[in-house]
Amino acid sequence: MAGAQAMLNSTTSILISSASLVALILLPEDTTLATVPVTAVVTGTALATIPASYMMKHAGRKAGFMFGILLAMVGAAVAGYSIYMGSFVGFTLGAMLIGTSTAFGNYYRFAAVDIAGPEYRSKAVSYVMAGGLVAGFIGPQIASHTRELFLPYIYLGPYVAILGLSVLALIFISRVSIPKMKESHFEEEPRPLTEIMKQPTFILAILSAMIGYAGMSFVMTATPLAIIGCGLTPADSFNVISWHVVAMFGPSFFTGSLIARYGDYKIIMIGALLGVACVFVALSGLALAHFWVALVLLGVSWNFMFIGGTTLLTTTYRPSETAKVQGFNDFMVFGTVATASLSAGILQQKFGWETVNYTVLPFFILVAVMALVKIMGGKREIAPAE
Repeated sequence: MAGAQAMLNSTTSILISSASLVALILLPEDTTLATVPVTAVVTGTALATIPASYMMKHAGRKAGFMFGILLAMVGAAVAGYSIYMGSFVGFTLGAMLIGTSTAFGNYYRFAAVDIAGPEYRSKAVSYVMAGGLVAGFIGPQIASHTRELFLPYIYLGPYVAILGLSVLALIFISRVSIPKMKESHFEEEPRPLTEIMKQPTFILAILSAMIGYAGMSFVMTATPLAIIGCGLTPADSFNVISWHVVAMFGPSFFTGSLIARYGDYKIIMIGALLGVACVFVALSGLALAHFWVALVLLGVSWNFMFIGGTTLLTTTYRPSETAKVQGFNDFMVFGTVATASLSAGILQQKFGWETVNYTVLPFFILVAVMALVKIMGGKREIAPAE
C-alpha cells in the first residue's frame, strides 16, 4: 500500500509541478487561469470522494483502488493528447480525471486503519503516507527530465510517464490482501451527521485536515508562478517542489510515533505553527533559499496537520458511521483545496506573492489556537464503542 501511495503522490507531484506551466504555454494570453488545471485536479477529487467511499463500501476497497488507478490512466492519456493538440480545455479535463482517481487513492490511509486496528491506527496512517516520500524524489524529477522528451510538445513526456506510474500502482495493489468491507449489524443506529459534527473534537480534526491541506495547496500552487516571476528557472521550481514533497511525506516515518507519545492535539498545534513559520520565511525574501525553506516548512506543516487530523477524526465516529464520516471529511477537505488552488493563481498573478502568504496566515493561527485550547482543556469526546 505504501508503494501504491508512492505512485499516487508521484502522479500528483508531476501535476502540481507542471500543470501551471503547461497552462502558461497553452493559454499565454490569460495567465490568471494558470492554476485552473490544478484546481480541476482537486475539484475532481472533491466530486469523486463521496462516491468513491460508497463504491468501496459495496464493491470492496481493492476493487475501488484498481478502478481509481484506471481513471488516472485515462486522465493521463487525455491530458497528453490535449498537449499534443494544444487544447487547454482538454488538458484541464484530463487533469480532472486524474483528480477523480486521487479520490480513490486517498482512502489508502483509511484502509490501513481498518486492517491495523485502533491500537496501531496512527502508525498505520503514517507508514502508508510515508510511501509518498518516494514521490518527492521521482515526481518533480520525472516532470523535469521528460518535459522535452517529445519536442516540440513540451511537457507531453510527464503525462506519458504517469501511465507507467499507474501500471506500477496496479501491480502494488494487486499484491495487497484487503478484506472486503462487511455489512455489519450494530446494536446502536448510526447517528445523524449533524450530531457527529457538533463534537468539538470533530471540528478540530476536520479543520486541521482542511486548513493543513488547503493552506499547503494555496501556497504550493502559487510557488512555481512566483519562482518564474522572480526570474528563476523551471528547474529551480521543480527542485523546490521536489524538496517540498519530501518534507510532506518524510516525517511520516515518525509522525505516528509522535502522535502516540505526545497526542494528536500537540502534533496538530506544532503543524499549524510550522505553517506560520513558513509564511514568515516566504515574506522575508525572494531568493531561491527563501522559497526552498518556506516550502520545506510547509511540507512538514501539512504532514502534522493532515495526519494528526486524520488520526483524531477516527476517534469521533462509530464503526457504523465510517463511510459517511470519511466521505464527508474528504469532500470538505478537497472542496476547500479546490477553492484554495484556484484563488492562489488569481491572487499571485494580480496581487503578488506577499498577498498569497498574508491570506493564509490567519487560518494557520486559528488551528494553532484551537489545538492549544484543547490541550489546556485536557479532555476529548470519544465516539462510544458499539
